[in-house]
Amino acid sequence: MTGIKDVAERSGLSIATVSRALSGKNNVSARSRELARHAAAELGFVLSYHASSLASGRTHNIGIVVPSVHRWYFSAVVEGASAALLDAGYDLTLYNVSEGHKRRRSVLNDFLLRKRVDAVIAVSLVLKESEIQQLMAIHRPIVGIGGPLPGASTIRIDDSGIAGAATRHLIQLGHTKVAHMTGSSDYEKDFGLPGIRQGGFTKAMKETGTAVRPEWQVSADFTIQGAYASARQLLGGAAERPTAVFAASDEMAIGTILAARDFGLRVPEDLSVIGIDGHELGGVFGLTTIDQDARGQGELAVQRLLAGLDRGTAPEATDTEYPTRFVIRSSTAVPPADVAPLR
Repeated sequence: MTGIKDVAERSGLSIATVSRALSGKNNVSARSRELARHAAAELGFVLSYHASSLASGRTHNIGIVVPSVHRWYFSAVVEGASAALLDAGYDLTLYNVSEGHKRRRSVLNDFLLRKRVDAVIAVSLVLKESEIQQLMAIHRPIVGIGGPLPGASTIRIDDSGIAGAATRHLIQLGHTKVAHMTGSSDYEKDFGLPGIRQGGFTKAMKETGTAVRPEWQVSADFTIQGAYASARQLLGGAAERPTAVFAASDEMAIGTILAARDFGLRVPEDLSVIGIDGHELGGVFGLTTIDQDARGQGELAVQRLLAGLDRGTAPEATDTEYPTRFVIRSSTAVPPADVAPLR
């Protein structure tokens, strides 16, 4: 039976180097990695992760905990993390805690405590102190994405700041009748995002002396369909309509654009719309947005974890603000000169 020693002889590398190369560790040159993989392919050798795990205590498996796999942001983060893990030769175990408190407790109290993962990525979870302690109790490196996770390395964007930037973009174009579509309260309890972005909107409005109209503060469920229904009420149910809408996500911004078309409103001539995310559909709709590169956040989290695992240490408990990119397209423009009520 072909063994790792045979691969080392065929490739001209040491057994230790072959082991590191085939297990996806970072401290191997690209040439050595290619030589080891080529020799292993010629000999039909596959590294036994079971044997490797018994020897090293490593499972080559990373756990990712998300509030929901159905929302674009979470799936994009998982895609980025998954690609980086596959490149490094690691498996991924996905824990979805969207199905209520019982499922959430099972993940934090049972599945993670089995220690079948080498490290954990927690995505956009608002955790109680007791839940944070449960995560720390597994004694595995942890990286949090999208929000604070005391005691762990975290990667986040400045949600309040970019919400303010999106709002100021509309005001600087000359809009004074600005509406905001936020997320419903159901999403507040899981990752706190709606309130943070709404706070950034409100702050920018007040700082620029622009009135916040309560009737133009509407909520949806972060989907195109949900935003479409809410936007129809916003645009068609009042004597006066806004000239611009800042939506807390790109999907809700797209739903708003579709609703505007139902009323014969042109975007941006009659209604400007801006979102946040960097959703791939944004380009199709000409959507002005702030791209947060969700895939890149997932990739960075994996890089941090694997670097720490290779060193035998946990990532330093630092809070990193991930860079965003303002993308101006055709969905925003100066407001119309005269805005007549819809009939």
